[in-house]
Amino acid sequence: MGNFLECMGSFFCRQKNTNVRITLPFVCFVWQIAMIVLFGVFIRYDEESDVRKWLELKERENITSDIENDFYFRYPSFQDVHVMIFVGFGFLMTFLKRYSFGGVGFNFMIAAFGVQWALLMQGWFHALDPVTAKISIGVESLINADFCVASCLIAYGALLGKVSPVQLMIVTLFGVTLFAVEEYIILSLLHCRDAGGSMVIHAFGGYYGLAISWVLYRPNLHQSKRLNGSVYHSDVFAMIGTLFLWMYWPSFNSAITDHGSGQHRTAINTYIALASSVLTTVAISSLSDKRGKLDMVHIQNATLAGGVAMGTAAEFMITPYGSLIVGFCCGIISTFGYLFVTPFLEKYLKLQDTCGVHNLHAVPGMLGGFIGAIVAAAASEEVYSRQGLIETFDFEGEFADRTPGTQGGFQAAGTCVAIAFGLVGGAAVGLILRLPIWGDPADDNCYDDEAYWEVPEDEESIPPVLEYNNHMIHKHQDIAESNFSVEQS
Repeated sequence: MGNFLECMGSFFCRQKNTNVRITLPFVCFVWQIAMIVLFGVFIRYDEESDVRKWLELKERENITSDIENDFYFRYPSFQDVHVMIFVGFGFLMTFLKRYSFGGVGFNFMIAAFGVQWALLMQGWFHALDPVTAKISIGVESLINADFCVASCLIAYGALLGKVSPVQLMIVTLFGVTLFAVEEYIILSLLHCRDAGGSMVIHAFGGYYGLAISWVLYRPNLHQSKRLNGSVYHSDVFAMIGTLFLWMYWPSFNSAITDHGSGQHRTAINTYIALASSVLTTVAISSLSDKRGKLDMVHIQNATLAGGVAMGTAAEFMITPYGSLIVGFCCGIISTFGYLFVTPFLEKYLKLQDTCGVHNLHAVPGMLGGFIGAIVAAAASEEVYSRQGLIETFDFEGEFADRTPGTQGGFQAAGTCVAIAFGLVGGAAVGLILRLPIWGDPADDNCYDDEAYWEVPEDEESIPPVLEYNNHMIHKHQDIAESNFSVEQS
């Protein structure tokens, strides 16, 4: 028994090796080949993207113009959401001084694999034809796949700089799977409304990443403290990500809402909440410094909290001033989280949250779910009309007899389900990632691109060269050039 324990101890405590030359190509090739096979077996075009089915649909529904195809309604929103996933999230994670390649590059890798797996997982739960056993996909399927990937990118924020690309692929594989299950439970079985994903995307993704990070706690991470921070240009690049996310968040929340007043109202409510959270973030950030200076971490992150918190309720009749209140409060809560909660979690709960996803996604997502529950429970025919209640909350079929009060209860239950899936699922995935076979960096080698990327030599490290050129060179090409250089050592 003693020999067994000693053997296990040496297995789990052996020296870290970041060489993923075999494991990363193996995972990428095998999983991509698996996607090709599974797509060939299950995935087909839906009736609005298949030429024969579209012509039949036009004839059956008496559609006279191709402009009525759902593509022309949804694709602008898909473009916006797609930019948020690949550019917004990617550049937001470039704030670390030596991990910009990993921030934007691994974001790219996660999203590219995640959208493929999401089309399959979400298709099996929501779009599988019981007769043909095929999944039909269209432009809305692509939007939902991006939503699914967003939860994995949120989780990546908590792990940024501390895990290998192979581990990130595993995080994505299980994250997409868990997302599809919890989404099915919340949206289909509980019949919750969550167009912008406060519950299913942000609360789940945030707590999923936090649970993994807690299991993967590194007691000697302080050895990489010198790299766990930003420099001037890295903060500027991260701010680009913030601005893309901020501008397109109304599209994110409204992308899959019902056409008409629902989509219109969702964009308005989200836009207003985002604007409100910016001012309160600036205010708290300035108040927190003795000299009134702003912290770029707060501006990059907490200014987005209003959009996260409005993900559920934006579709409802929360009123414009209600949206302002949500943004106002979430800007304050998120900024205080960065000031006080993140240091507390690391010191006392051993939770190392690189990007502060607890403050931007987990807590605002949870609050957004409960805000949606309150607003749903308060809905009335006087405000919505009877038909408005049916359209907004989809009170049809087996849910035709559901009341707004009951709907509010189910909305709150859905939030709890998302949190539970994130915490339990994240803890389980974290245990898998603890196996010392994934090529993760040592505690003194975190937050550094050189572990997994070919990094060009910094300009500052190259000895400066003073060059003196003939000022007539561009005027008289036929005159002999007299150039020389002096190298300074």
